Formats: sequence, C-alpha cells, structure tokens
Amino acid sequence: MRHMSAVDPTLAKASTLADQAYQALARSIVTGELLPGTRMLEVEISERFGMSRGPLREAMRRLEERGLVERISQRGVRVVRLTGSKLRGIYQVREALEGMACRLAAQNMTDTEIAELRMMLKAHEAVVRERDDYSQNQQDWDFHDRIARGSRNEMIVSLLCDDLYQLLKVYRNQHKSKPGRARRALEEHWRILGALEDRDGEMAELMMRRHIGAALALFEPTWANEETENDRDAETAP
Repeated sequence: MRHMSAVDPTLAKASTLADQAYQALARSIVTGELLPGTRMLEVEISERFGMSRGPLREAMRRLEERGLVERISQRGVRVVRLTGSKLRGIYQVREALEGMACRLAAQNMTDTEIAELRMMLKAHEAVVRERDDYSQNQQDWDFHDRIARGSRNEMIVSLLCDDLYQLLKVYRNQHKSKPGRARRALEEHWRILGALEDRDGEMAELMMRRHIGAALALFEPTWANEETENDRDAETAP
C-alpha cells in the first residue's frame, strides 16, 4: 500500500479524529495518490494517522457511503474501481440531475453569478487554446459545480457536489481526455451559458443534457476495454 500524505494542518479544524481521517483519505483517493484497487488495511492506516480503530472505522464507513471505497468479498476494503457499468450509471444520473440543475439555475442564479460564469469560461478558453486540456478539479474553477450550486436546490447540490463529482474527479485524475474533447466541451459550455443568460430554463436543461450525453457517447466505447482489463487484474490480485 502506498504511503498517504500526513494529515494536512488545515484539517486540524475538523471536529473529530474521524473527520480528519475521512478528509485526508478522501483527498488521497480523489487526487489519485491512492490508486483504484488499493487495499485499505486498518492496521497500516491506523498507524499512519496514529489513532484508534474506532475513529478510523467511522471514516471508512463514510468513504464507503460516498462510493470512494468498496468492500470486496473475502478481500476487504479497496479504493473504488470505476468500471464501465459504474461510469455509465454516473453519467446517466448526471444527465438527469444536471439537466434539472441547469433549468433551476436559469431561474435562480443572480446576474452577478452568471457574469462570473462568463468570465470563468473566458479564462477556460485561454487555457484550452494553449493546450488541449480542460481540467476543472478545483471547485471554484468548475463550471458544473457552479451551476449545481446555482440551482439553489440542496438535494441536487448534495447528490452532485458531494457524491458524483467526487467520483468523477477520481476518474479524471486517472485518465486523460480524448484529443479534441476539451474544445468541444468548452463550446458546449458556451451554449449552456447562453441559455442561462437568456433565462431560458428549458433550453438550458436541453443543452446540459446534450453536453452530458455527448461525453457519455464519446467515452463509453473505451470503458468496455477498461472493464475487461480491471476484471483480469482483479482475478490475479492477492
């Protein structure tokens, strides 16, 4: 098992040891420091964080609830492997939830928030022109995260920002995007923004659904190959 970073001093504000362990472990998983399939051995993690098994098990339970780790029969707890079937499910749920979030955002985002989205997309455009990359793993840099929060619907924000987007970050940190996808995604984001600026909720939802659907159609063929490789690795894993 790869060694994880020590608990960041900024996490000292977390209210409990379980909170600190959860945040540090989640960050290690999301950033790719802990790779998919890595075994989460209680003894090693307990020594790393210098804590008793009780807080650690609470942290592991929360990671499992968020879908960041999974229990494998007779193999214990491992960092989640995002197989084709899981990714397909994530994108299908995203299409529905983000479409609804976009419709609500057209009604509920302030003019200032929408203007900030335009400024952010201009910054994104400069990055994409310089290199074929469109990484948005920082919350305040993430177009989708801002729209989800702009919906003003707490349930949507929780499901997307706290759950699905964390899983997507795990996937993005382990896989490079397809050539040309960054530019197409940016163009699709501009169309979504146009609908938001027009306060056209129906069009905003349609544009977002098309955007997520296009990503699913592009990436899905590669997932079948990855799923086969993961199954093969799982069969030979200790």
